[in-house]
Amino acid sequence: MSNSDYADIVDQVLAQIGKHVVLGLPLGLGKPNRLINAFYHRACQDTSIRLDIFTALSLNPPKPGSELEQRFLQPFVKRHFGEDYPRLAYADALASQQLPANITVTEFYFQSGSMLGNTDAQRNYVSSNYTHVARDLADRGVNLILQLVARRAGGSGWQYSLSSNPDVTLDLAEELRHRPDRKCLILAQVHPDLPFMAGDALVGEDFFHQIINDDPQQPLFALPRSPVTPQDYCVGMNASALVADDGTLQIGIGSLSDALVYSLIQRQQNNHAYRGYFNRALPGQALIDAIGGYDSFDAGLYGASEMFLDGFMHLYQAGILKREVFDEEYLQSLANAGRIGEQAGIEGSGALLDAAFFLGSDDFYRWLRQLTEAEWPRFRMSSVGRINQLYGGNPALEKLQRQKARFINTCMMVSLTGAATSDGLKDHQLVSGVGGQYNFVAMAHAMRDGRSILMLRSTRQSGGKTTSSIVWEYPHCTIPRHLRDIVVTEYGIADLRGATDEECIKALICISDSRFQQKLTKKAVAAGKLDASWTIPSAASANTPASLEARLDALRLTGHLPRYPFGSDFTELEQQLVVALQRLRRLKQSKLQALVALLRAGPDAPEALSRMGLAEPSGPRQWIYARLLRWALT
Repeated sequence: MSNSDYADIVDQVLAQIGKHVVLGLPLGLGKPNRLINAFYHRACQDTSIRLDIFTALSLNPPKPGSELEQRFLQPFVKRHFGEDYPRLAYADALASQQLPANITVTEFYFQSGSMLGNTDAQRNYVSSNYTHVARDLADRGVNLILQLVARRAGGSGWQYSLSSNPDVTLDLAEELRHRPDRKCLILAQVHPDLPFMAGDALVGEDFFHQIINDDPQQPLFALPRSPVTPQDYCVGMNASALVADDGTLQIGIGSLSDALVYSLIQRQQNNHAYRGYFNRALPGQALIDAIGGYDSFDAGLYGASEMFLDGFMHLYQAGILKREVFDEEYLQSLANAGRIGEQAGIEGSGALLDAAFFLGSDDFYRWLRQLTEAEWPRFRMSSVGRINQLYGGNPALEKLQRQKARFINTCMMVSLTGAATSDGLKDHQLVSGVGGQYNFVAMAHAMRDGRSILMLRSTRQSGGKTTSSIVWEYPHCTIPRHLRDIVVTEYGIADLRGATDEECIKALICISDSRFQQKLTKKAVAAGKLDASWTIPSAASANTPASLEARLDALRLTGHLPRYPFGSDFTELEQQLVVALQRLRRLKQSKLQALVALLRAGPDAPEALSRMGLAEPSGPRQWIYARLLRWALT
């Protein structure tokens, strides 16, 4: 499709809605970049046009922040994203804070950490639950939706699927149905590689005002897979023992979730080594016995998750994601009672997962496209209003389907009285967004056997210092303390539901790092929230990184602790370089250490230096880079 074709579409749309365009775009994968860029560039050229963009998670291939990063990233980006990936022009302009005066970009969720210090993005952030985004879009007067869709030939013509992003689009269409005075055009562009998904994502041709069938020439944005650290593995292992067989699972994205999924697979396929990890008691052992366990999954799990990601693919392939749900209360009651087999022809036809949007790796997209005719209806996509809450459709049925729900998310910090911070910093700088976390925490409290589980690394590194992620107080929170439930760190599990403030404080101190326990204890005592005679139990007084290494030995000795548990998009050499570049980044914090590294260097590393274009340094700068890189690779 040529630029002039896109220009014609822009002309047609402006003729219908006028020169104030309130453009709603799907979160993440479903953005038709070239079409969006056509509207953006038109507004740049014609300042009489006002363009207000409302979206979330605007994805562009990464840009390097230093010369060394550039040497590493350029070949990788070219290989991973293709030669001519159409970058989102508005996202680049926002990142450099160079948006024209007649264009605004409002987002409700950022790529983690990408907009810290960006005043334009921070000022225009909307703090909204995912389930309220459609309402907010309608209130802002959205009059244009642009979205990638999938299609396939059916018996009576073409069939269409909202594929990766029925999340807000379906809710918005319903919201606008109740506002007949609002005119909103929905333009779809068919992507040949976008998986054709089942469920409510299936829509008729008349759902759209225009369908563009020309190839958008836009590779599906594939997220590079992240490494998993020993600290991550311990958090994931602890959380995995809280998941109940014959239950329901929701997970998010990131290395902690990868660790959780990998741990669940070890529980299923390597159960002896998995149990070895728990040979030594940890805080929260009683809760594992009450609501989880160590056995492999017999009945299996059903996925009810805002996000459909690689982890669910791996759980399906491992024989864990296999609990079926049905859309009739009678059948679901039979299924929950283990009697669905009594209904001839029913077993094997239920859904295994319901989700609102998907995003993941190339392998994940390929797997979705290759689902068989029998498999693909079992992985359904729906609106976020249906997935993230219980009062969107049929609450009685949804509670039956989501029995023994474990809604597992991550957070950045937890206060000693149980409030969680997941999206922003104390000065209100947004790291990411609320997304659906609050929705799932509240939903867990609304279910008789549902639980909210927040995974947390007990410490974090910043500016060369180690600090505690469990704090006495923090001026900003995402989840208030009255919704506290379960918190999991690498050191154990804190059961906070229904606990008194003192019980909550004790439980969280017991799963914090020992380097910070005494300080936290003193804060709580000084505030009159903790008995001054209380002492930290001996089992929790040795919460150190060394103790984690000993606990992981059961898995490590059998070779089940890979840095990239589900494969890597980096070559083996690039994986080594990633670690080396991280070491070099930390060198910036000490000029003395940098000088020592430069003097020491390290053994020759011809392959690594060649990959970085430093095999034959040209000039002093490259010579210094080469020596520092050799040191970092040692």
